[in-house]
Amino acid sequence: MEISSTDYERFKTVLEQQSGILLGDNKQYLVVSRLSNFIQENKMKSLAQLLDEISGPTGKPLLRQVVDRMTTNETLWFRDKYPFEYLKSTIIPKYRGRGSNMRIWCAACSTGQEPYSIAMQLDEVSILTSTDVVATDLSERVLNKAKTGIYQKIELNRGMPPEKLKRYFKPSDNEDWQVNELLRNRVRFMPLNLLNVPYSVGKFDVIFCRNVLIYFSSDNKSKVINGLVNCLNPGGYLFLGASEALTRDVTQMSMVRCNPGLVYQKDTV
Repeated sequence: MEISSTDYERFKTVLEQQSGILLGDNKQYLVVSRLSNFIQENKMKSLAQLLDEISGPTGKPLLRQVVDRMTTNETLWFRDKYPFEYLKSTIIPKYRGRGSNMRIWCAACSTGQEPYSIAMQLDEVSILTSTDVVATDLSERVLNKAKTGIYQKIELNRGMPPEKLKRYFKPSDNEDWQVNELLRNRVRFMPLNLLNVPYSVGKFDVIFCRNVLIYFSSDNKSKVINGLVNCLNPGGYLFLGASEALTRDVTQMSMVRCNPGLVYQKDTV
C-alpha cells in the first residue's frame, strides 16, 4: 500500500485529534504495517478511502478500530521497578492508618500489567482491600483483555518475578495463566481518553501515567499533565515514565528523588 504525502498528513491530523498520538514525518511505514490488512479486510482500496469513511456520519465505530490499531500497547510487569518499590516502601506507609481509603489511578493501563503490579504491592502490605485502584485506557480491546487477567507465558516472562507468579496466578487454558480473583476484583477498569480534560474520575493519592506522553505533542502533554495534577489530592504523587518530565507550565508540583528514578509530589499548600 502506497500513501501519498497529502493522505499521510490528513491521517496524522485525525490520529492526533482522536488519541493524542503524534506521528513523525517519516512514519508512513508504521501506518502501512498496522493498517494494510485492516483496509483490505474492510474491502477498501486505499488510506484515502479509509479516511473518507471514518470522516463520514457513520464512521465512528470504524474510527475507534483505526485508533486501536495505531495505539502502541507496549507494557510489562513492574516496569523500571522503582515506582513500585517506592510505592510499597515509602508512599503506602505514609498513608497507613489515616482513616480513609487510599486511591490510585493507573492511566493508559494497556493490557493490565501495571495496575495488577500495583495491586500485588498493595496486597503484600495488606491494604489492597482498603485501596481503590482505577485503571483506564483509550482502547476497549486492551481493557477487555485486562479484565480477564489472562496472560501468555511470553507476556509473563516480561518482568514477572517467579514468587509473585506462584502467589497471584493460577493456570488457565492453553498454558496461559490468570491473575487470581482477589486482584481482579480490586482493580476497576474503565475507558478514558486522556485528551478529554477535565477528567471525571475523582481525586487520587497516587497517579501512574507512564510511557504514553512520549507520543504526544508539547501542547497535549501540557494539557494531560495539568489534568492529572488537578486530580491529585494535596501531597499526592504522580509517576511519569523514565524519559518523561513535567512541562514548564505545571505548577504545585515538586520533584522527589527515589534513587533511582523520581516521582512528583503535589504541594500541600
